[in-house]
Amino acid sequence: MSPRRNRPKDSGSAGQSAEDDRPGRYGGWQSTQNWDGEEWNVRHVAGSSAQGKAYRCPGCDQMIPDGVPHVVAWPEHAGVDDRRHWHKACWNAKDRRTTRVQRSRNAPKF
Repeated sequence: MSPRRNRPKDSGSAGQSAEDDRPGRYGGWQSTQNWDGEEWNVRHVAGSSAQGKAYRCPGCDQMIPDGVPHVVAWPEHAGVDDRRHWHKACWNAKDRRTTRVQRSRNAPKF
């Protein structure tokens, strides 16, 4: 017996856009927001719909455990591979956050 496939054999993410995904699939609502001069699709994922997988938030670089409500955001004209899962607070604070430079202990602090 062969292992179960999660996707049909002929479907790939290359020709598939994120808009093809059903908006109500994850139990949340979807909107469009402007950020950095670009339109972003933002989908709010309910906690009950976020089962089975943990994601890393690009805003705080911490894990979003499964079952926690969060936000999925991607540029409007991007594919499925460009979707990112954010904590709701991190997405709301994205304009106030700066990139955090990772330094070793002995690196100069200037």
